[in-house]
Amino acid sequence: MKIIELIIDEEDVYGGIDAISIVEHPAIEEDFVALNKQKEYKLQATDKDKKLLSGALLIPNKMIYRKERDEEYHIYFSRETVRKASQMYLQKGNQNNATFEHEMPVQGLSLVESWIIDDKENDKSNMYGMDLPLGTWFGTIKVNNDKIWNEFVKTGVVKGFSIEGYFSNKAELSQKEQKADEIVEKLKSLFKKHR
Repeated sequence: MKIIELIIDEEDVYGGIDAISIVEHPAIEEDFVALNKQKEYKLQATDKDKKLLSGALLIPNKMIYRKERDEEYHIYFSRETVRKASQMYLQKGNQNNATFEHEMPVQGLSLVESWIIDDKENDKSNMYGMDLPLGTWFGTIKVNNDKIWNEFVKTGVVKGFSIEGYFSNKAELSQKEQKADEIVEKLKSLFKKHR
C-alpha cells in the first residue's frame, strides 16, 4: 500500500490547518478526555462542567488510512510538519474555527491551550493518562456551545479531534520541483545558445 508524507508548502497561502473537527472516529485513533472542575472523565458531565476537551490534535509519523475511489493508501505527517502546522494554525488566527464531523461549521469551540509534546515524562498530557509520542500536537478546546456539549460530547457521540486543512504531497511537490529545475536548465541552455 502506498505511503504518502503530507507537508506544508510554505509558498501556498492556503496551506496548513483551517479548522479542528470534533468527530466520532478520529483518524489519529486517539480519543479526547472531557474535564470537569475536580477530575478528568471520559465523556461524562456534571452541572459544574468546565466544558473542556483535551487530547491529541495531530500525531507525527502516525499512519492514517485513506481510501479514495478504489485507491487505498496511508498518509502521515513528520514531526517538523506537525510543529509547523500547529504554529501556523494559531498565527493565522484559526483558533475559533471548528466543525462537526468535517461537515458542519460550529460556533462556540475555541482552542484555548496548545503545545507540542517535547518531554514525555514531564508533559501535562500525562495528567490525562495519555501516552503519546514526542512531537504530538496536544490541545484543549473550550466548548461554549450547549447543543454540542449536551447532544454530542456528554452522550459520547464525538470522541476525538480531527484536523481540516490543505497539505502538499511531498513526493508530488518533489516532482514539481524537479520539473521546474529541468525547465530552468533548458532555459539556461537556450540563453547560452543565443548569446
